Amino acid sequence: MDNSQKYYFISDVHLGLCSKEIEKKKERLLVKFLEFCSTDAKEVFIVGDLFDYWFEYRRVYQKGFFRTLTALQDLVEKGIKVHYIIGNHDFMHRDFFQKEIGAFLYENPLEVKLGNCNFFIAHGDGLVKNDIGYNILKKVLRNKTVQWFYSLIHPDFGIALASGTSKKSRGYTSQKDYGEGDGLFEAAKEKINSGADYVVMGHLHQRFFEKIENGRYINLGSWLDSPCYGVYSNNKFEIVDWN
Repeated sequence: MDNSQKYYFISDVHLGLCSKEIEKKKERLLVKFLEFCSTDAKEVFIVGDLFDYWFEYRRVYQKGFFRTLTALQDLVEKGIKVHYIIGNHDFMHRDFFQKEIGAFLYENPLEVKLGNCNFFIAHGDGLVKNDIGYNILKKVLRNKTVQWFYSLIHPDFGIALASGTSKKSRGYTSQKDYGEGDGLFEAAKEKINSGADYVVMGHLHQRFFEKIENGRYINLGSWLDSPCYGVYSNNKFEIVDWN
């Protein structure tokens, strides 16, 4: 594999969180980034919470962000692999991203070799040891039977309810006391001790680049305050501001 090939990473964009005016600006910035990736990317990794909420019905998907979806499809049509690890806000997917866009969708963390290095890539939700309550809730919300019953609700009401639930979830995450460190440091350390060279996560909306023994733990922050992206090339990982 050519080590000079570039791999891009983003997390926690939360499209749909704020007013229409703010979200249009954010989407324009995101689309420009995706167009930028198209010039030299080998693969692009979305590390969760691209949307502040996403609920996809069998024949209906939510309104808005057409330009983002088109930009992602353009990447795929250019031969660039797009990997989407779903987060705790955008968890309700069916097959739109796979069938219509051609992206790879993951409900669980991804372990992959890029260049000469082993990567463990995860949104981060559910990996904190003392977050038992959330892990129970996650199993319920991602249960296919529960999602099927929810899909019987009219889309206008169902998506509005998903939006409200997303805001409560974000409040819970921001106020949760995870103990020492950022709450994911120990999880990253375990993965590095198991052979990962890089552990890449999001979820906490805090940017980190920490050396742990022979590996690196990277948290990509969020696009709510300081949009940025990760890029890996020539066996080197960087976090770069995008503004």
